[in-house]
Amino acid sequence: MGHNHGHSHHANKKALLISFILISLFMIIEVIGGVLTNSLALLSDAGHMLSDAAALGLSLLAFKLGEKKADTAKTFGYKRFEILAAFLNGITLMAISAYIFYEAFHRFVDPPKVASIGMLSIASIGLFVNIIVAFILMRGDTSDNLNLRSAFLHVLGDLLGSVGAILAALLILIFDWSFADPIASVIVAVLVLISGWRVTRDSVHVLMEGHPAHVKVSEVRECLKNFNGVVSIHDLHIWTITSDFPTLTCHLVVNDDVDRDKLLQNVTDRLKDEFGIHHSTIQLEGPPMIHRHDDTCN
Repeated sequence: MGHNHGHSHHANKKALLISFILISLFMIIEVIGGVLTNSLALLSDAGHMLSDAAALGLSLLAFKLGEKKADTAKTFGYKRFEILAAFLNGITLMAISAYIFYEAFHRFVDPPKVASIGMLSIASIGLFVNIIVAFILMRGDTSDNLNLRSAFLHVLGDLLGSVGAILAALLILIFDWSFADPIASVIVAVLVLISGWRVTRDSVHVLMEGHPAHVKVSEVRECLKNFNGVVSIHDLHIWTITSDFPTLTCHLVVNDDVDRDKLLQNVTDRLKDEFGIHHSTIQLEGPPMIHRHDDTCN
């Protein structure tokens, strides 16, 4: 488990570093191109790329800080900084979408002249760069690691932005339809807003000590009650330190004749195998400890 986690961590960090370099370089090109062609679709995509560069850099920093060992001040270490990074990335995504909406509104009222050929060329290059970066990040742990997933969603939003800019450029080039530029921007803004909301919601859930998405508290409670010798359970808490670090604490009331060491080992193994909980703290109590907190989750 430790080896796999270490390998995954290193692979995620490497993917973020390569992606950060590629996005940062193209962002500069797209900003210049957006200004020269007067395209909101390009400028909004460039702004999103700027946030991508910041998001990827923040995610990279989070992985680096997460490597710091636990100390007396941070007894669980610094891994939760990854969740803070995901939260900030989610908020940034929503803020960017709001800004694009604002700019698009003004362009609907007074549509400017857009250099469609230049816009098409730069957006096509942007699409190519974003596909490469998205592929690099997809090879990481985007399903379980919230920090990497938030960075991936930033890049996915950029990819969609490039597609929108290409379509808008073609419509302007072929039909001289100037409204295509702000319409493409609005569509991308909606998709970015949805992604930002999901990342923010998931990171807030972790920061508020919510249970891991793959674990149902009721199922864990029922599983623990079914062990021979367990009378009842109370003070059951399940939360997440960071994306791949679920944690559990509880009190088990057991019969006096139970082999406590064996029971504790069996319970710990079951939590690992069935629920993926590798860090658990379980206190065993005799029947006299049964009190009014029995079978409650405080």
